[in-house]
Amino acid sequence: MPHHDLTQGLSKPKRLKSRDPLLPIIISLIICSVLVVYPLPYALAVWRPLFFLLVTLFWVLCEPGWCGVWFAFFTGLISDFLLDGMLGQHAFSYVLVAFLGRYFSRNQRVLTFSNLWIIIALAVFSHLVIQFVFQKMADIQFPVTRHWTPWLSSILAWPLIYGLLKRWRM
Repeated sequence: MPHHDLTQGLSKPKRLKSRDPLLPIIISLIICSVLVVYPLPYALAVWRPLFFLLVTLFWVLCEPGWCGVWFAFFTGLISDFLLDGMLGQHAFSYVLVAFLGRYFSRNQRVLTFSNLWIIIALAVFSHLVIQFVFQKMADIQFPVTRHWTPWLSSILAWPLIYGLLKRWRM
């Protein structure tokens, strides 16, 4: 009786390529740094979304194995240098917001777009409150109403950032 191999006609299972998000992380941070310092007219500059914070939160929340609190700290330091802020001002805020975002999203098995959008809205608001406190402590005079405009533009920019970066989620 001839021996027939039953697995002969079946193809071997394809191995899934693990997507290494290191290159997309670096590219997204370079693009953010350009968007943060690109000169805009004064009337438009106050509506500039907080690109660095949004991208940092995306990577911290969606790629916790790659980006964590230290990543938030270093991107915050980059923001301090790019925006000519007090050293550590954005770093402190990014770390606190990233930690709280990870803390409150840790029980979620799947972070859906709507869940992330709510977390991002609260995180951006928290960041702006922290920045407000820092500016008041440093006695920096600024129009208070203009301080809160990036909140709305950041919330509206989130779907675009999420759409561009979501393909590198694991």
